[in-house]
Amino acid sequence: MFLAWNEIKHSKLRYSLIVGVMFLIAYLVFFLTGLAYGLSQDYRMAIDKWQADGIILSEESNVNLNMSMLSVKSLDEVEAAEKAAFGQTAGIIKTGKENKEKVDISFFGINKNEFLAPNIIEGRMFENEREAVADITLKNEDGVKLNDVVTLSGSDEKIKIVGFTENARYTVSPVLYVSIEDFQVIRFEKKVPADQARINGIIVRGKEGDLDQVKVNSDDLSLYSIQTFISELPGYNAQVLTFSFMIGFLIIIAAIVIGIFIYVLTLQKISIFGVMKAQGISSGYISSSVIMQTFLLAVIGVSLGLLGTVGTALVLPAAVPFQVNWLFFTGISGAMLVVAVLGALFSVRTIVKVDPLKAIG
Repeated sequence: MFLAWNEIKHSKLRYSLIVGVMFLIAYLVFFLTGLAYGLSQDYRMAIDKWQADGIILSEESNVNLNMSMLSVKSLDEVEAAEKAAFGQTAGIIKTGKENKEKVDISFFGINKNEFLAPNIIEGRMFENEREAVADITLKNEDGVKLNDVVTLSGSDEKIKIVGFTENARYTVSPVLYVSIEDFQVIRFEKKVPADQARINGIIVRGKEGDLDQVKVNSDDLSLYSIQTFISELPGYNAQVLTFSFMIGFLIIIAAIVIGIFIYVLTLQKISIFGVMKAQGISSGYISSSVIMQTFLLAVIGVSLGLLGTVGTALVLPAAVPFQVNWLFFTGISGAMLVVAVLGALFSVRTIVKVDPLKAIG
């Protein structure tokens, strides 16, 4: 440690370049991780909000919510600790002055007395016809205020926003919670009796979280775990895999770059290592100093990259789907430190092979 740190202090510019490269790579990795996590959360946030164990869809739906269509009477075919009717459809609402602003949203049709009812952070739960509870991002990003009346694009239907909830986004769009009755009007453009309503699925909770305790007494219905349902969301897996490969390759590139820098520096110091060996300093001590030096440089670079990422997150616009996940950031930090040290191991062989007489001569 003594030798490693003193050499860093002696050649500040040289090692600052290495730290700078490590910082840039770490910053890019952390930023991409934050974007990937934020975007994936925007896909599934409203689903996680259910805190459910499974979803029941029609047999022919192929785990596609939009292709599933059930009668509300299908609830009688399901035995579960808790169950809730659920309808979903995409839509566009017109907001702002003269309804010129258009916003893509997702409608969730629910019963307000079932467990899918969202927590209210402002306003109240819907109680009357054409009332809705919206995700708070609709207020923060699109300027929709409490008690505003928005118009459905393509129709004359108007909906009053009576409350706001949080963490309610589905496939990147903010969610509007409406009653099952209003859902019929929005999706099917007609009002029907409550016992004739159509829904997309049934959300269930098993006893003590055990999905095996849920019984479906109909061959026309299929039960899927929530994780299976999420993985089948259009574009979700492709997005997660793309970002995962990008981040993985960046970590490998970081190891290669650091390894090359340290190897070049090792070659430049061959004569110094020769003198040290002639003085009786072992190859093991010199090698450990090089590895420790690499570790210190990596720690500084990764720490600066992490601080830069957190600082950037504070000034990003609300519309950017960026979220800090400390568990992911800690794991990536550890991985980058490990691969940086592994990259430095290529220099150890060169140090061991240094002949003091040839190096000095």
